[in-house]
Amino acid sequence: MRRDRFVEARRQMVAQQLKARGIVDAGVLKTMGEVPRHLFVGVDMMDSAYRDEPLPIGEGQTISQPYIVAYMTEVLALSGAERILEVGTGSGYQTAILAELAAEVFTVERIPSLSHRASRLLSRRGRGNIHFKIGDGHLGWEENAPYDSVIVTAAASDVPARLPEQLKTGGRMVIPVGETFQDLFLLTRRREKIEKKKLLAVRFVPLVKTRDIESG
Repeated sequence: MRRDRFVEARRQMVAQQLKARGIVDAGVLKTMGEVPRHLFVGVDMMDSAYRDEPLPIGEGQTISQPYIVAYMTEVLALSGAERILEVGTGSGYQTAILAELAAEVFTVERIPSLSHRASRLLSRRGRGNIHFKIGDGHLGWEENAPYDSVIVTAAASDVPARLPEQLKTGGRMVIPVGETFQDLFLLTRRREKIEKKKLLAVRFVPLVKTRDIESG
């Protein structure tokens, strides 16, 4: 009964929160309807997993609301062959969505407990195309660059200089920027030039630098 209820909850989430708000990418809609979001939150939050809101996942972090996960994924315009850098593994839910829609995902998380938890969960789901790293997201994961896409799931005060450098020519990067007030931006690499486009107002936890953690 519980499993059936979650299946219906996902169907309603896709219909009411995604399609009704303009998400049209068939792959994104299908994947969001299949990945069990309730497994990426605590047991006490499972009944809230498919609501249109972010939820706490511990360590002062959150899992983004379904619409924002879908929107950011759709903006990347994935074909299935991409190598993606994700900055901010968090719960691993966005990671799981990307892993279904791209060839490889390289995901960086500064909080070890979150990275380990996401790695265990995604390993149990049988995804072998995800690579995990614990580190400062501002630096990306240079050893595996260049990437077709970069997605940042925490808000930076400005675009970290090292991240656009790790994009391929023609590659796309989506990132929330700002402190009290934030906007989501799409960056596209055109050889040595980076095009920047504002998309919509958002609210994310901050992207913390390693030195800020150490000094805190």
